[in-house]
Amino acid sequence: MTKKTTTKKTIAKSAKATKPVKKNVKTSTEAAIKAAKPQNKTAAVSSKKSVKTEKSQTLSHREKVIQKIKQDLLSQRESLLKEAEETLSNLPSELNFPDMGDQATAEADRNFMLRLRDRERMLLKKIEETIERIDNGPYGICEECENEIGIKRLEARPVTKLCIDCKTRQEEEERIAEGG
Repeated sequence: MTKKTTTKKTIAKSAKATKPVKKNVKTSTEAAIKAAKPQNKTAAVSSKKSVKTEKSQTLSHREKVIQKIKQDLLSQRESLLKEAEETLSNLPSELNFPDMGDQATAEADRNFMLRLRDRERMLLKKIEETIERIDNGPYGICEECENEIGIKRLEARPVTKLCIDCKTRQEEEERIAEGG
């Protein structure tokens, strides 16, 4: 045999020997990729489902809290209306006392009661607007920055229209405008 023939045979043998190895490597690599893909898809799908489930639970929790707030507002509205009705029916029409001190005290009490009822009237208007926003509009969204208002803030102050940051900024601006 000549050197050329030996070299060709050696190259051919080595090529044959390496081809199956390459095929095996490709096959094993492809198998590993295929085996990994379903696991990754399953993991991705299950993580997406858990994220969606968490979001739906968060939304449903938020909606439950909002509905509870609405029920509290409705009962508060009824209470305010009953108190206003009682006040108007029990309010004396004339304050005539022989003693000027008694008359002044009675009038001060009457004015104080009317001022309280006026504040309650304004609160009643806010409650009505809030119930309307819960039913039809964007309740729980800040009117200035359009971010969601936190649940704790809504529970503490259900008639609020501003998130805590915007409300703090508004109060600081008012303080500055008043000169304090």
